[in-house]
Amino acid sequence: MLGGSYNRGVRKFYVQNFGCRATQADGAALESLLVAKGLNAIPSRAEADLVILNTCTVTAAADDDVRSTVRRVHRENPAAKILVTGCYAQRAPDELAAMAGVEWVVGNSHKTQIADIVTATEYHGNIHLSDIFEQHDFLSAPVEDSAGDRARPNLKIQDGCNNRCSFCIIPFVRGRSRSMPVGQVVEQVRQLSTRYREVVLSGINLGRWGREPGSTMRLVDLVRLLLEETSIDRLRLSSVEPMDFSNELLQLMADSTRIAKHVHAPLQSGSDTVLRRMHRKYRPRHYADRILRARQLMPDAAIGADVMVGFPGETEEEFEQSRSFIQNLPFTYLHVFTYSERPGTPAAEAGNAIPIPIRKQRNKVLRDLAAQKHLEFRRSMVGRKLSVVTLGDGNFALSSNYLKVELAEPQSANLLLDIQIEVVTENNLRQASLLTVLV
Repeated sequence: MLGGSYNRGVRKFYVQNFGCRATQADGAALESLLVAKGLNAIPSRAEADLVILNTCTVTAAADDDVRSTVRRVHRENPAAKILVTGCYAQRAPDELAAMAGVEWVVGNSHKTQIADIVTATEYHGNIHLSDIFEQHDFLSAPVEDSAGDRARPNLKIQDGCNNRCSFCIIPFVRGRSRSMPVGQVVEQVRQLSTRYREVVLSGINLGRWGREPGSTMRLVDLVRLLLEETSIDRLRLSSVEPMDFSNELLQLMADSTRIAKHVHAPLQSGSDTVLRRMHRKYRPRHYADRILRARQLMPDAAIGADVMVGFPGETEEEFEQSRSFIQNLPFTYLHVFTYSERPGTPAAEAGNAIPIPIRKQRNKVLRDLAAQKHLEFRRSMVGRKLSVVTLGDGNFALSSNYLKVELAEPQSANLLLDIQIEVVTENNLRQASLLTVLV
């Protein structure tokens, strides 16, 4: 495999992203770096010389998905060189390197070097990895086909996490919290505002933006600056830890018509004892205070949470405490996850695992509760006027308060409209009539 001509056959590449918005942003940045090296991005991995799998490892199912994809790519396009990068690559490089067809495994620690690795004239081994906690580079580019809607680009402005939740592997594969420089954020949003009406700000732990030593700016200061320095019509914050939703940030969200009325705060459990075992930094009463404050300031806001079931040792009583806590708060949707053991985390080593059938049953209970709350929220919007951004397919739009609306007639993408809601459908809302196009 040695020799100066080793990588000259790599001309066409395909990047497949797995998992969260941060991974998608990393993938977009990788594409830009590879194109700058003279490689061509193509829309199909079947024709690619190089297939990059940008992975997630947050659950065992995510790992399974990656391994299945490696086998499928190697079977369907055996001539392609496969490069596996991302969180799974950082966590278990040897496991991936042993798979047939995998040419390189590049951890998050070396992700910024991928363009150089695949275009190098000499072969330097197939595993590229180092201590992720020494990583200070910030890799990100706008994802301009967010969720396939071609109307709401996702901009990752923070990476890494300094928390040590007992169930989570992410700090060990993403490294310490680090922020995109403020000037770069402003410039990125300014450029995006020339093509889009809404931009989604995201991160691994978004509320920690600007918290590096020596920095005096916080997320609320950045959002205020973006409103002052750019013409973006609407900013949307993705997931923010509950205690980072300060009174000042919530008040700014309530006061500005240019910030989506959407609060997503990870909960994980409504049981105090489970939260303690998870090493979460708040108690249920603290979380409830933030959610109720958000609802007081923004009566029509979408309020969502991530919730985990089946955490090791979770008793029936603790699960009921969590279910009751969720029932009594004004959530409009939930992302319900079943606990998945991650090697190397304290929770995985603690024992006392909950049987899989019980985990699945508890998951269903909370999903049913979430469906009920979402239906009630949609029903409360009938007859109301909502501000929406039209999506790429022309038939749907997304409201400021995170509701998908079927349009009365097809529209171009990236329009900001005020529409009247006529009826609740099975999963969405339906428009009654077009009132105003905001320009």
